Amino acid sequence: MVAAGCSDVAERHLDAVQAHGRTVTVNLPDHPITIDTTDLSVRGQVLLSDAAQSSLGEPTPVIVNSAGAHWSYPKLDLEVQVAARGGRVVFDLATRTDQTLAWPVTGAGMSDLQILIGDGLDIPAADPFWTGPAPRLAGGEGFNVPDLSLPLWSFGHGSVGESYLVPTDIGTTLHFTAVAGRIVGTATHKFVVAKGRGGYTVMIRETDGSPLAGAYDYRELLQGNNALTTLRDKISRNPDVAKLIGAYHAYSFGEARSKAAIEKLQALGVDRMWLGYDDGLWPADSVTAAKSAGYLVGPYDSYANAQDSVRADSPLSIWPGDLWPNGCIIDEKGNRQMGFHNRGCYLSSQALKQRPSVLEQRVATMTSNGVNSYFLDVDATGATFDDYSVVHPMSQEQDRRNRLARMRELGERFVVGSEAAEPWANDVVDFSHGSSTPALAPLWDAERDRQYWGGYAGPNGADIFLRKVDLTPTLHTVLFDPKYRIPLYEAVLHDSVVSLDRWELPFNKFPAEQPTRTLLSMLYVTPLIYALDMATLNAEGLQLARLQQFFAPLASTAGVEPLTRFAWLTDDHLVQQTSFGDDNLSVTANFGSSDYHDASLGTLKAGCVTARARAADEQWNLCT
Repeated sequence: MVAAGCSDVAERHLDAVQAHGRTVTVNLPDHPITIDTTDLSVRGQVLLSDAAQSSLGEPTPVIVNSAGAHWSYPKLDLEVQVAARGGRVVFDLATRTDQTLAWPVTGAGMSDLQILIGDGLDIPAADPFWTGPAPRLAGGEGFNVPDLSLPLWSFGHGSVGESYLVPTDIGTTLHFTAVAGRIVGTATHKFVVAKGRGGYTVMIRETDGSPLAGAYDYRELLQGNNALTTLRDKISRNPDVAKLIGAYHAYSFGEARSKAAIEKLQALGVDRMWLGYDDGLWPADSVTAAKSAGYLVGPYDSYANAQDSVRADSPLSIWPGDLWPNGCIIDEKGNRQMGFHNRGCYLSSQALKQRPSVLEQRVATMTSNGVNSYFLDVDATGATFDDYSVVHPMSQEQDRRNRLARMRELGERFVVGSEAAEPWANDVVDFSHGSSTPALAPLWDAERDRQYWGGYAGPNGADIFLRKVDLTPTLHTVLFDPKYRIPLYEAVLHDSVVSLDRWELPFNKFPAEQPTRTLLSMLYVTPLIYALDMATLNAEGLQLARLQQFFAPLASTAGVEPLTRFAWLTDDHLVQQTSFGDDNLSVTANFGSSDYHDASLGTLKAGCVTARARAADEQWNLCT
């Protein structure tokens, strides 16, 4: 009986994957996908990948067995295995030789690109702004796939689309170019065998062309691999995580860290907040007051940087013993890996792992005032490193494992946040600062201009947080133009990680962008982040309270639910709608300048948002 079962499976797989000369056909449930082994081009209803840009050489004959189709390129010492799995065509490529492969080559003939920069962008392939020089998307330096919010991209064309998932994201880059005025994208993978990266997996799926199709494909993959931990799961492990639901976030400076500031927030009616600080310790009485108010409060910390204690520009960069310089990551050429903004060096997570008492003492010091949360910068981002030190050698994969272990340990006692949290960290991160922000090159240019943007100094806190700024048209389009924004990150992780903008992009920094940011926040049910000194709290506290009080019931209804639907209701993409859970909550936002009329909604005025909770039969309305 067992043997017969195995035979049945093998026959079904042989049926699913067939070979005819140099053409491999993968019979997916809806339609076949064909692969030309001569050049690795892939075609379904549309061209899914053009020919590889690398010279492959002559392929061997295709062998089909119970595992799928297999062939190789002897010139490259490259093996290819193709299978049908979960409605996708899965390519597993392997080599014993360090090399680079430019494939897949995607987007030909498509009308829209969906890319995971921040929450997500839907970019018309022929849009002159995005194909032009200003955003530096097409023809730019490209993206390390681990630096994308999720390791995927997709294209759409009417009712047909294509989704690309790269589980082996480390070592993969994604470059976009404009070909005949249209954006196409090429992935390039660098095989580094000595660091355990001799494999490259790409999953390709034809979709219905809807803007979130690629994100839902990835969520399905995570769920199928038991790799998605929900906020409900996290709340069961640590009940304090529930305090995130409905909370706004703020970094506090100066007197805004006082007990009086907590009392003012309470008096304004703000019932939930996450409060952070980036140097020293909050006074213990303020921490006690914040916790008594039901708030979360915690330090900003980073384990990523080490500097000479004599010249260090931050106490967080000073480490005991000889961690400076002996704990520095060593690059392939034998040099120290320079730190962020060329400050000191990047500190090896393996060096810290070898000295567990260092982090134990660090956490004890940082939390001695009784905090209930902890923000650990960098750890959940894609910025991992190979370390060529002979004392603490490490691959990027090991770097990830080290970071996961220390965030998991923090999570046993605190509500944990990190920067731009990647999906591989969703089990250990409760909230993420930066995953909502489409951070492209123009943002980094602006932040380097201290006269325009503000620096890390100021009378009541760093100007980079508190200085008011009017964005250039390019920055407005890149960061906040709603017609390009789509909730891809939320479609995958809304019920797993609470996502916000970067801490140096607080809501109160850009007054002209506040109407749009308010609507985006309510539409996605993601909280706003503020920077508060006492003057800001006095001047803008009423607005903060008004927005938080509108947001709280939306989050109470849908904060732990998946985002299940997104739609543009107008051709200009300025009226948008989301749904959460089993239609538990429906939110409609009008980013346009004219009223929107709908039989079920009635009239939604320009600059307004309406939310409906099905079970409670409640409706909330807000105009900016």
